[in-house]
Parts: sequence; structure tokens; C-alpha cells
Amino acid sequence: MSTVTLLVLLGGAIILALASYAGSLLMKLKKQKELQAQHRKLAIQKRNANIFDNVVLLCQAGMQEQCDYSELSIRLYCIMDYLQEDDRIDVEADYPALSELYHVVKDMPRGDERQELAKQDRMKDNLVRTKAEARLQDTIKVEIQQLHDRIKPLNQKIDIKMI
Repeated sequence: MSTVTLLVLLGGAIILALASYAGSLLMKLKKQKELQAQHRKLAIQKRNANIFDNVVLLCQAGMQEQCDYSELSIRLYCIMDYLQEDDRIDVEADYPALSELYHVVKDMPRGDERQELAKQDRMKDNLVRTKAEARLQDTIKVEIQQLHDRIKPLNQKIDIKMI
């Protein structure tokens, strides 16, 4: 065998070895990306399950009239905005009364900020809020029950397993 043939065979063997190594790295990368996608999906499911728990509790508090509808609309509207992927809920379209009340009260000051307002301004806000609550109360009761009935089975069907 000549030296050139020997070098060609050696070069071919080196190229074959490098190609095999590159192929194995690509397979590992593909497997890692699949695993990352599974973990991402699991994280989203966990997050949505936690949100579902909170929404169910808020709905129950609303159905039992443990909190006023203004506060409930703010909490429900904001927390459901964090749902991801297929579990996302369009509050504007599906629950218009809840959404309308949210838009009425969302910019009103709350807590300490409200206490700093002049009494007349607080009374004005109270009047607007109570009028909206009274007008939408019956519809919101129905929507809260519908939301509760919609979320409760979703929360129970999420099966979270560790990968």
C-alpha cells in the first residue's frame, strides 16, 4: 500500500469518526429540546392549575357573597389574564358583565390611596361603583357560577407528573 492510500484511509476514518460524533451530538440536542418542551408544558400546566385553584376559591367567595363584586371582578379579571396556552379564557367575550364592572372600577384608587382621597371624591367613586354593582349584580352572579362550573373540571383533569 502506498502512503497516499494510507493517508486517504486514515483521513476517511477520521472524517467518519467526526461525522458519527456530530450525529450523536445532534441526537442529544434533539432529545434535550424535547425534554425542555416537556418541562415547559409541565410548568405551564402547574401554573394554570394554581390559577384554577385560585379562581375556584374566588368564585366560591363570590357565590357566598363573602366579598363585593367590584373586588371580585378585579381579582378574577387580572388572575385569568395569566392563564396560558389552551386554557386561556377571554373574559371580555365570555363574561361581559364581569368585564364591564372591572372596567368601571379598575382605575379607582384602593387601600391607602383611597383613604388619601377627599371624602367627596370617595363618595363619588362609591356612587359609581355601587350603581354599576347593582345594575350588573344578577348577571355577575350567573357569570361567576358559569366560570366556577367551567374551571372546576379543568382543574381536576390536569394530571401533573414529574419527568
